[in-house]
Amino acid sequence: MPNFKHLLIVSCTLLAVPAFSQDKTSFIESLSRGAVAKPQDKWVDSVYRKLNKKERIAQLLMVRAHTNMGKAYEDSVGQVIRKQRVGGLVFFQGGPVRQAALTNKYQALANVPLLIAIDAEWGLGMRLDSTISYPYQMTLGAIRDNSLLQEMGKQVALDIKRLGMHVNFAPDVDVNNNPANPVIGYRSFGDNKYNVAAKGLAYVMGLQGEGVLVSIKHFPGHGDTDVDSHYDLPKLPFDRKRLDSLEMYPFRQLISQGASGVMVAHMSIPALDPTPNLPSTLSRPIVTGILKGELGFKGIVFSDAMEMKGVVKYFKDGEAEVRGLIAGNDILELSANSDRAIKMIRKAVRKKRLSKDQVEASVKKVLAAKYWTGLNRHLTVDTTGIPAFLNRPEANALNQRLADAAVTVLKSDSLLRAADPNKRTALVSLGVTEISLFQRQLKSYFPNSTNFILSKIASQADMSQMQQELKAYDQVIVAIHDYRKRPGAVLDYNAGLKTFIAELSRMNTITCVFANPYTIAGLPGIEKSKTLVVNYQNTDELQRAAARVISGQLKATGKLPVTINSYFKNGDGL
Repeated sequence: MPNFKHLLIVSCTLLAVPAFSQDKTSFIESLSRGAVAKPQDKWVDSVYRKLNKKERIAQLLMVRAHTNMGKAYEDSVGQVIRKQRVGGLVFFQGGPVRQAALTNKYQALANVPLLIAIDAEWGLGMRLDSTISYPYQMTLGAIRDNSLLQEMGKQVALDIKRLGMHVNFAPDVDVNNNPANPVIGYRSFGDNKYNVAAKGLAYVMGLQGEGVLVSIKHFPGHGDTDVDSHYDLPKLPFDRKRLDSLEMYPFRQLISQGASGVMVAHMSIPALDPTPNLPSTLSRPIVTGILKGELGFKGIVFSDAMEMKGVVKYFKDGEAEVRGLIAGNDILELSANSDRAIKMIRKAVRKKRLSKDQVEASVKKVLAAKYWTGLNRHLTVDTTGIPAFLNRPEANALNQRLADAAVTVLKSDSLLRAADPNKRTALVSLGVTEISLFQRQLKSYFPNSTNFILSKIASQADMSQMQQELKAYDQVIVAIHDYRKRPGAVLDYNAGLKTFIAELSRMNTITCVFANPYTIAGLPGIEKSKTLVVNYQNTDELQRAAARVISGQLKATGKLPVTINSYFKNGDGL
C-alpha cells in the first residue's frame, strides 16, 4: 500500500482553512470537468487510482466519533480508521480542545485525509461543551433581517474550520407544519415554505462563503410527520402535487442556488415510491430520480444516520447500506457496522446489483469535496487558544443581536408602551427554582418590585398564596420558562400550574413565554394577557432581550414563524 502522506499531501498547521478551493469556485462549480484537467481533477484521479476496491467503497462511509466516552472508545474509532480506511467522521458530544487533539490523532492514522462533519444546526453548542449555542431555527424564523442569519452561518463556519471540520449537517429546511412533530419542531424555521427557504439560503450562504460544506435536510421534507425516524419509519401520506408544492419547495430553491449537500430522510412516501416499508433513503426513484434527476442536484447526497430504526427496522445486516448506495446516496452516515457494510457493498458490486461506474462517481465526488475543503494538504489543528476563539466577543455580540431581533409581541393593548417603572410591580417567574435572569434584568428598571417564583410542580397551596399576594400589586409581569434541553410543543408543567397561568392572565398581566411557541396552544386563557410576548426559547440572550422590550429599551420586530392556534397565526407580531 503506497504511503499517501508522502505521495499526496503536505503537512502544515491549521490556523485558517481557505474559503474555497484553489481556483476560488463554489463546490458545485468545482465538480464540472473541462477539456483541460484542473489541479483538483488531477489530485482526485491520482488518489482514486491508488485506492483498491475496498478502500474506494470505504471512502463512502462516515463513522461516529465522541470525546466524552473515554479512551477505549476513542481507540476503537482509531482502529476503524486504520483498518477500514473509512472516508470520514461525524463528531458528536464532547469538548472542543479534546476534539481538536483527537482530530489530529485520527488524521494521522488516515492514508487519505478524513472528511469531518458535525450536526451544528445552532452552532457547536449543539454538540460541544463550552461553546456558543446560537438560537434554534424556530427562533431564527422570527427574525426579519436575513443578513443576520448569513452572518451567523459565517461565524459557525469559522468555528467548524477552527476545529478541523469540513461539513455542517445543516440547515434544517423542513417545513414544520405539524405542531406535534416529535423530531423537527423547533429545529425548523417554521411552517411557511417561503420563509424557510429564505432563512435556509441565508444560513447556507454564510457557511459556504467560508468554505464549509452544507447538508440541507431532511429531503424530501420531514416537517409533517408524527413519528421520529430515530425510532420507527414515518409515513408521508401526501400526493405528489402537495409534496412538490410544499415539502420540496425549500430544497428546490436552495439546490438552484448552489447548496453543496443534501441529506435524505428515512420516510415511507408511497406517492414517490410505493414499495412497502421502503425508506426514502433507499429509494432510487426518490434519490436518483427526483433529487438528482428532476431537481438537478449535482452535489453530495448524504444519507441520514444508517443506524436509525427508521431504516434498519426493515433492512438489516448491511442490506440498508447496499440499497442506500444503489438508491444514489454518495455518503452513508453512521453505518451500524461499517466493516460489514463494506463487505456487503463489495459483494453487491461483484453481483452487479451496484454498478462500478456509480461507485466511481461517488468516490470521486467525495474526493473532490476533500480537495475543495483543503484536504489535499495534511492539516494539523492548532490546539492552542481554542476556547478564546470559540467564545470571541463578536460571536457573543451576534448571538445577542439575533435574540434582540427575534422577540415577538403577539398582543398588547398599550401599543407597546413600556411598563410603568413607578408602579408597584410583581415580577413572577414560573417553571424555575431560583430567581431568573429575566427578573434580575427587570429589577433595576422597576425599583418598586418584588420577585415571585414557582417551580413546574408547584402545589395548589403555593399557587393560591401567590395569587392572593399579587392582588396588592399595580402591575404583574409573568415569565413562563422551559428549561428542558429539548423544548417540546407541550409544557411539562403540572395541570394546576397551567390553570394558574390562565388565572394570572386575567389579572392585566404582561406575559413573556420563554418556550417553544407551540406551548401557547396548550395554555388556554393566556390570550387574555394585556401583553403577550413570545421569545421561543429560554436563553440568557432572550431573557435580556425581552427585559429590554418590556422596559422600553428595545423595539420588538419579530414575526411569528408558525401558526399556533386561532388567536395567533404565522406572521403575527406588532
